[in-house]
Amino acid sequence: MSARSENSGVAALLFDVFGTVVDWRSSIVAEMSAFAAARQRQADWAAFADDWRALYQPAMEEVRSGRRGWTILDVLHRESLDKLLDTYGLTGLDEADKDHITKVWHRLMPWPDAIAGLKRLKTRYIIGTLSNGNVGLLTRMAKHAGLPWDVVLGAETARAYKPQPQAYLANVELLNLRPAQVMLVAAHNGDLAAASAVGLRTAFVPRPTEHGPGQTKDLKPAREWDVVASDFVDLASRLGC
Repeated sequence: MSARSENSGVAALLFDVFGTVVDWRSSIVAEMSAFAAARQRQADWAAFADDWRALYQPAMEEVRSGRRGWTILDVLHRESLDKLLDTYGLTGLDEADKDHITKVWHRLMPWPDAIAGLKRLKTRYIIGTLSNGNVGLLTRMAKHAGLPWDVVLGAETARAYKPQPQAYLANVELLNLRPAQVMLVAAHNGDLAAASAVGLRTAFVPRPTEHGPGQTKDLKPAREWDVVASDFVDLASRLGC
């Protein structure tokens, strides 16, 4: 598919963030390793990161299902953290320490290609988030990492967690665009499938080490998305930036 046909009519690129733009796992391992070392504590921080992330979908499902009212991701992250503290020897922490750990999600570092690619894409398109992260989290992450978003959107602005249709459609509406004018960029085939189902365009960028060296999912596109790129710089080239 040519660059012209790939981006025909697209005015905005919205990005999944955790895993697609930022390397959450390595960031958490690095921060927790430093935090623990300063307190003479040791644990398998890669396993900690994986276990914390494993609680992500179940926590959001409580909200998606209606069993729980709207709750932002910062709150869900803190509740999930509380379930892991004893297992990983993080006992006796005060509230400031627990808050600091919870907000590691505000301080995640971007993949090496992310900022350069985003800056190129921004020259031609509106670029922004379409993340399950809350607005405060995503805004602070952008300040910390230097992510050049035009707009911060996602679950909180839609009051719906992906992959619910409203999570995509409400944010398209906030940009005063039609679904076909918005392309979701993600490293996750399931996210792209949900976006495509409600009319958004799609771009797949694999992040084969998001879940560590033994990752087995989302290593390649599950189907023919509108664009498949090797990284954000390649995506910028494919989209004429």
